[in-house]
Amino acid sequence: MSLKNESELAACVRRVLNQYFRDLDGEAASNVYDMVMLCAEKPCIEVVLDKAGGNQSRAAEMLGINRNTLRKKMQQHDIK
Repeated sequence: MSLKNESELAACVRRVLNQYFRDLDGEAASNVYDMVMLCAEKPCIEVVLDKAGGNQSRAAEMLGINRNTLRKKMQQHDIK
């Protein structure tokens, strides 16, 4: 990934998290890390699977994870 794309992705995450904290309006935040990971993981897997033409081995390679790990995450997120 180019540095520009990486910076854009990081900026997007920062923007959304800042909005999340503004929306809390003083309420205590909890489990922010888990929330972000769960929210980001599913669309990440879906997009990569699409780019890989549905090929799970290729998608796992693109993601940098084991194919069995990908299949487990697909089950967790109900991705067919």
